[in-house]
Amino acid sequence: MNKFLTTAIALVMGGLASTAFAQDATDEQPAPPPSQMRPADLDSLLDQVRRGRVTETSEHRQREAEFRARRDQQDRLLTEANQEQASEERTSERLEKAIQDNEQSIRELDATLQERLGELKEMFGVLQQVAGDTRGTIESSLITVEYGKERRLEGINNLIAKASRSSTLPSINEIEVLWQEMMLEMVASGEVTKFDHSIVAADGEKKNVELVRVGNFNLVSDGKYYDYLPESGNVVELGRQPSARFTGSTADLVNASAGDTVAFGVDPTRGQLLGLLIQSPTLQERVDQGGAVGYVTLALGAIGVVIAILKMITLSITTAKVRSQTKAPGDPKASNPLGRVLTVYKENPTVDVETLELKLDEAILRETPALERGLTVIKLISAVAPLLGLLGTVTGMIATFQAITLFGTGDPKLMANGISQALVTTVIGLVVAIPTLLLHSFVAGMSKRVIHVLEEQSAGIVAVHAEKEQGRAVAS
Repeated sequence: MNKFLTTAIALVMGGLASTAFAQDATDEQPAPPPSQMRPADLDSLLDQVRRGRVTETSEHRQREAEFRARRDQQDRLLTEANQEQASEERTSERLEKAIQDNEQSIRELDATLQERLGELKEMFGVLQQVAGDTRGTIESSLITVEYGKERRLEGINNLIAKASRSSTLPSINEIEVLWQEMMLEMVASGEVTKFDHSIVAADGEKKNVELVRVGNFNLVSDGKYYDYLPESGNVVELGRQPSARFTGSTADLVNASAGDTVAFGVDPTRGQLLGLLIQSPTLQERVDQGGAVGYVTLALGAIGVVIAILKMITLSITTAKVRSQTKAPGDPKASNPLGRVLTVYKENPTVDVETLELKLDEAILRETPALERGLTVIKLISAVAPLLGLLGTVTGMIATFQAITLFGTGDPKLMANGISQALVTTVIGLVVAIPTLLLHSFVAGMSKRVIHVLEEQSAGIVAVHAEKEQGRAVAS
């Protein structure tokens, strides 16, 4: 019996090890095996098991009580939620019925409104459209600069707002604002007026100037054109002004009085033509497009022109001296070619005709290089200039094809530089070649006329000397 009891207690100890070890934590020695336990130890262990069971039973009852309390609370909350849901569902049904009733009332009232409006509905639609178009015209109009944007658009905006609503209708006075602004736009488009206004200069500085409004086309001041920016409401000076041909007329317009008629460059497209005009390159920019080839060609042309002008001056002086010498053949002067040729005859009065003719030819040949000096350079420049232009054309086309190879033909601006060089250098070559060729012809003509006078006088001298020699032979 004791052995059976000992075995049962050991099994109970294995199942409740945690409880036993917790209670025996003060005992540092391990528990003895069941075979070595004494009866007193078994009674103590049995007592501890009984007390543990009583404690666990009490805790289970407490937990059951808490669970029942929470369950009752959840049941109460569920009941309250069900009651609230039912209340909200009744409210939703009531609101849905109210919405249906209101929609029916709105349909009935809208039908009544449409019936009473009749043709007025279409009229107000057209009125709203016209007012919107007029507002866009006023916002971008130069007339608005003079009369003020806010003042002109206040009535138009009010009219558009009322015409777009179906609850209120615009009055007659509010509708009259539309045609008043339209009349102002038409009348002011044919006027030229002066007024003071703030502008934004090219350097960003704001200042007041006297502007002249030419209808709805241009805003100008003394020597400058201005542009109106509707987005910001500012009047800004053009970053780049057109040529002096157009800006010079603005001063005459600003200084003109009422009734005066002045010539002025008006842009009827309201800035489009002016924008294209100021984008066109100047003469200096066109020359820059020619690159190094263009500069070399122009430099050669300038050299040729300078040589031609100096040669013209020299030949003019020589021609005047030769003409003066022809009036006094008996008094040859060494300061002109004809005088030096006549000096040869004067120094050889007794030689035969053949010898005199040879000496005169020699004197003329001696004067010819000085008279023709520089003509070869001018002629060479007139021939080389077109070739340089052709060189620039070829290099420009090479640059164009390289741009096409790298970037394709999608953007023409990438090819514009090479094409500009190709065309500008050709123009520069022709511009240099044509004047230099004409100057060469003119200077060569002047030189030939002087040489012709020398040859003519030389032939006359030979003829006179031959007659004298023949007379002496007959007399002898």
